[in-house]
Amino acid sequence: MAPACQLVAGLASGKVIADRAYDADSLHDVILNEGGEPVIPPRRHRKYQHSYDQFAYRQRWGIEGFFARLKQWRRIATRYDKLAVNFLGFIKLASIMLWLK
Repeated sequence: MAPACQLVAGLASGKVIADRAYDADSLHDVILNEGGEPVIPPRRHRKYQHSYDQFAYRQRWGIEGFFARLKQWRRIATRYDKLAVNFLGFIKLASIMLWLK
């Protein structure tokens, strides 16, 4: 079982958006068993090219871009805070600052 399957197992979610590299039958099965919808484009070598929500997949770049902008904050990129509570607080503060721009 792939490590991504262990991350998704036990989590109820609507749509699971992932890159083409995560296109595996075992991951699809875990997502479907949890009641979610996999939004993962098929790899080119697959004989059966399954369908996926292309509009939802395009929105993945917005999320990844937001995380890239968050990592421009030195304190987040290097994780100076020892406590998870302080780190999460600064992530929230940085997120608010980015959304207000």
